[in-house]
Amino acid sequence: DTMRRVVRQSKFRHVFGQAVKNDQCYDDIRVSRVTWDSSFCAVNPRFVAIIVDASGGGAFLVLPLHKTGRIDKSYPTVCGHTGPVLDIDWCPHNDQVIASGSEDCTVMVWQIPENGLTLSLTEPVVVLEGHSKRVGIVAWHPTARNVLLSAGCDNAIIIWNVGTGEALINLDDMHVDMIYNVSWNRNGSLICTASKDKKVRVIDPRKQEIVAEKEKTHEGARPMRAIFLADGNIFTTGFSRMSERQLALWNPKNMEDPIALHEMDTSNGVLLPFYDPDTNIIYLCGKGDSSIRYFEITDESPYVHYLNTFSSKEPQRGMGFMPKRGLDVNKCEIARFFKLHERKCEPIIMTVPRKSDLFQDDLYPDTAGPEAALEAEEWFEGKNADPLLISLKHGYIPGKNRDLKVVKKNILDNKPAANKKSDLINAPKKAADASNAQNDAKLDEILKELKSIKDTITNQDERIAKLEQQMAKIGD
Repeated sequence: DTMRRVVRQSKFRHVFGQAVKNDQCYDDIRVSRVTWDSSFCAVNPRFVAIIVDASGGGAFLVLPLHKTGRIDKSYPTVCGHTGPVLDIDWCPHNDQVIASGSEDCTVMVWQIPENGLTLSLTEPVVVLEGHSKRVGIVAWHPTARNVLLSAGCDNAIIIWNVGTGEALINLDDMHVDMIYNVSWNRNGSLICTASKDKKVRVIDPRKQEIVAEKEKTHEGARPMRAIFLADGNIFTTGFSRMSERQLALWNPKNMEDPIALHEMDTSNGVLLPFYDPDTNIIYLCGKGDSSIRYFEITDESPYVHYLNTFSSKEPQRGMGFMPKRGLDVNKCEIARFFKLHERKCEPIIMTVPRKSDLFQDDLYPDTAGPEAALEAEEWFEGKNADPLLISLKHGYIPGKNRDLKVVKKNILDNKPAANKKSDLINAPKKAADASNAQNDAKLDEILKELKSIKDTITNQDERIAKLEQQMAKIGD
């Protein structure tokens, strides 16, 4: 028994990381040098997107995963922003749609062609304007289609319906200081935020109220991070008063004391947490570190169990984290990182060593698939839904993505910008009106189309009759 207590049983104890060979890296990329603590990289089963240095504006690269090797200087970019791009996020329900936030105070949503870019992309599908200062955070809703959150240096969080291009919720009086990060919970009913005032807040965005908050989550002055775990607890990284890096686990129902608090080291890079809800493993990548540490979260003390560290020589400028459906299940790969150096992007593969070649269902429980569980209107009206899960038993084959269409309402009918507290009572009604208006618009469109088809048929009938008469005359 004592022996068992010393060595905890876990199938992830021997997870090991491995960088890919040189020819499988993406080379000669000028990674952005903006001083901003985002990950600068976003990946999905089709593409890797990387924020790059751009003169006179903001740009990011989007490369098909297989396009490894040296990337030509003239390779097309996504370059519609007029200021540096600070954050990018792939839509979880469409692998060709990506959102970007920029110093130019706007959020843009882009549709990437199926096989990648052949020309630079300057026209977004929609531009979301509402922030008065630079936008450093964009995060898609995990289960509702076309719902996007953005947070800016104006200390405001705006939640958009991308399908109509409207701001539907504006949380502009909850934060008095800079927002470091925002994280949705598993079903997207709550968000948690870490802010420069050292507070972690749990917010119900639709009710526009703070459900829980913790002052001085970490005592140090350097940036913190807070993310939701699958069970509803919150994991934070930050600094102690002595500038030691810390990680902690909290129960939002009682934020008085942490469930667990660990000191790590005295490095000063911000720890970016990447979380896998299927295995309950958290990977910590410090900006400027050359290592990735990983921990397993369980229900038994000490709750956060150190597993191992992947170390390399080069420090990381940023990091992308592949969704589960993009991994190779035949190789027992449980995570893949895309590590940004100064001039390249290097995939790092995390594997559980197994002898068998068969599908390991204990490593791959059903995972969040690409289908949205809710439409935007349903979520705004108050519905919640967990992610729709898929099995990875036979690998994941990306399906066809539908194009993102934005149906803008008549601007003249638009009420002033997003609802403040006082309008909240009308919010469900507004959402209902919005969806009714959309349905009416669709109906009108269909009726118009029908009418034009009828007209065409009538015209063709007349033409055919005339031609028949002419034929008859010729016959005579």
